[in-house]
Amino acid sequence: MVEDKLAVRDLPPNLIGAANGAANLDGEVGALARPDRIRDVVAGRFNRLKENLAYRRVRSRAATIVKSVLRNKRLYVIDLALAGLALVLAVVLRLGPSEVIATPEQVKALAFMTIAFGVICIVTFPVAGLYKRNWKYASILDYLILVRATFVASLILMACLFFYSRLAFVPRSTIAIEVMTLVSFLAATRLCFRQQDLKSLLPSFRSGAVLASDAQVPVLLVGAGDEADLYLRALQRDRTSSYLPVGFLDSASAEDGTMLRGVPVLGTMEDFEAVLADLETRGQRPRHLIFTAPLSSLDAAAAEKLIERADRRGLAVSRLNPVTELRNPRLTNEFELRPIELTDLLERPQIALDTEAMRRFIYGRSVLVTGAGGSIGSELTRQVAALGPSRLFVVDSCEFNLYSIDLELAERFPNLPRAAHLCDVRDPARVNELFGRHRPELVFHAAALKHVPMVELNPCEGALTNVCGTMNVAQAAKRWGALGMVQVSTDKVVNSTSVMGATKRLAELFCQALDLEGMREEGSPRFMTVRFGNVLGSSGSLIPLFKNQLARGGPLTVTHPEMKRFFMTIREAVELTLQASAYGLEKKLGQGEIFVLDMGEPIKIVDIARRMIRLAGYTPDQDVKIQIVGCRPGEKLFEELFDEAERRVTPPVPGVLGAVPTPVPLPVLRHAFGRLRHFAEQGDCEGLFGIIRGILPNFHAEKDPPGAAAELARVPAGSAAPHPDLVEIPPEIAALADALGAARAVVR
Repeated sequence: MVEDKLAVRDLPPNLIGAANGAANLDGEVGALARPDRIRDVVAGRFNRLKENLAYRRVRSRAATIVKSVLRNKRLYVIDLALAGLALVLAVVLRLGPSEVIATPEQVKALAFMTIAFGVICIVTFPVAGLYKRNWKYASILDYLILVRATFVASLILMACLFFYSRLAFVPRSTIAIEVMTLVSFLAATRLCFRQQDLKSLLPSFRSGAVLASDAQVPVLLVGAGDEADLYLRALQRDRTSSYLPVGFLDSASAEDGTMLRGVPVLGTMEDFEAVLADLETRGQRPRHLIFTAPLSSLDAAAAEKLIERADRRGLAVSRLNPVTELRNPRLTNEFELRPIELTDLLERPQIALDTEAMRRFIYGRSVLVTGAGGSIGSELTRQVAALGPSRLFVVDSCEFNLYSIDLELAERFPNLPRAAHLCDVRDPARVNELFGRHRPELVFHAAALKHVPMVELNPCEGALTNVCGTMNVAQAAKRWGALGMVQVSTDKVVNSTSVMGATKRLAELFCQALDLEGMREEGSPRFMTVRFGNVLGSSGSLIPLFKNQLARGGPLTVTHPEMKRFFMTIREAVELTLQASAYGLEKKLGQGEIFVLDMGEPIKIVDIARRMIRLAGYTPDQDVKIQIVGCRPGEKLFEELFDEAERRVTPPVPGVLGAVPTPVPLPVLRHAFGRLRHFAEQGDCEGLFGIIRGILPNFHAEKDPPGAAAELARVPAGSAAPHPDLVEIPPEIAALADALGAARAVVR
């Protein structure tokens, strides 16, 4: 040992280093030779592998594949057996039975190929995802994946045979035959999962026609489109369905003679009488007419005429829920039939909505809605809640309306943080307290007095709510750092002859002035106004009034035979309001503009009355009379969406137009609104009208109250102590007001 050490010392320096390295390596190898050390090294490397992201993904995918196979063990075994059978059958079809068994080598080669193909399919089919699908509801995409899996497995087999024997035992066309055969086999097994659908088609298959049982009601469907396909699928799956479709009427003659899920298209809507007679001769007279297509997609006049003719022939008329309503979680039956309503006939084709922009606008933000219990406010609240706000605050001055919308939110959106507050927007202290406590990021102002005759009888109340209430909400939104405020307005503001329209016009001008002021101030909120016409079905509106009059047997009262109005459904109005507001905030569109919803063409009120009478199964002017009662105070024969003095623009928002009114300086409005509040609180209608007339010269031009021109600059004689907001008009503000009047005179 001593000699060895001396020998190492005597070596040159470079060899001494090499010898020491060899000794260290020998020590490591010796350590690795111990079993406990080997286990530690392997365990350490395995733990590092488990921490690798790619490994975790592979392991997760492998676990999913194994679970899917275990869940469908029988189908998996059947598929493997069919794969082998398909290959054998393909070889036999290509070469002939005698040649296949001609020599032992041929038999062995076929056996080898079958086993090899089975092994390939053992891996390929699960990896392709054939066992992760619910084949009872398989679509074309699922069957395309099945074809892909078969094609990949066959290509792998072909590659293996090529490298093994250069395809000496089988012709290349055998693989093509095998692919087609195996796809057919696999598709056939998956059709068994839809045996209930197949059973429902057997009677039609045997007879070539639709057969009715005594318990089923024959129905005639209108519209052979996507909605009809969904409805027929639902009927085929429902073993207890009492309806049996006997045919279709479609709006396009090109579909005549075609079949949809075994139900023939018999003609167009104009062919109703001939189709009905033909079905009667075949013993299949329908007792029900069902509109499967949305009525908004059909010609309104043709649909109304068809309903009238069906009613005369004793057929009940219904419609399906629109596809947009099928997402409603409160629907217990997605394909429940509903009676035809007037709103169905007046609804326009759905405008393409930018739902992503609307979601970005609302999602994760705290939102406050005033007037949340009203017709428009409640629909606003529902749609906002569905877009995922962080918090939702509903505000209303009516206890019952507030209770109703809060209860609905609790049922439909139980996980949404929310709060309901009784608050009158006319109370600035209460409004400021609410905004200071909750700091909403978005404000939707739908609180208003909207009924023209009632506001005409109570002008001071209308001014306090519509003008002062809007000012309170807007100033609170600005004070407490909101990102934006959206005011709901009306077409009655244009050339208004009513107090309601005039007060809403003043509210528009105030929001416009605040929005223009924000262009000069960094971080100032957006103040957007959305103007639209009448909404169908709102509380106290035309449709509920006509329904009540019909229930009493008539007459239906119409103010004037030539009176026209714009109409839109509440849902569509709110959707377009959200879309316009989203674009306005996100893309900085419409600074100082009014967003005006495209309302289509105005409709005569008397025509609506006639339609409602027909829908109820009566004949206008015979069974139910229409009575002309004369215009009420403040009403016009027709409404307008744009003022003559407004400049029209077209923002890039589908279904939305833009109007740019002549702005009124914000100091002028604040001073005028202070005086307006004073007169309204004192019940001084003459002074109130004078203030309105000072800003809107055309208001009540034909019946101006005495001394109105002087009311803008003075307090009426005999009034109470001066209101704190009443101050002398500074000279520069008076000059601005004079310039505004001169500009309006030039425009006129």
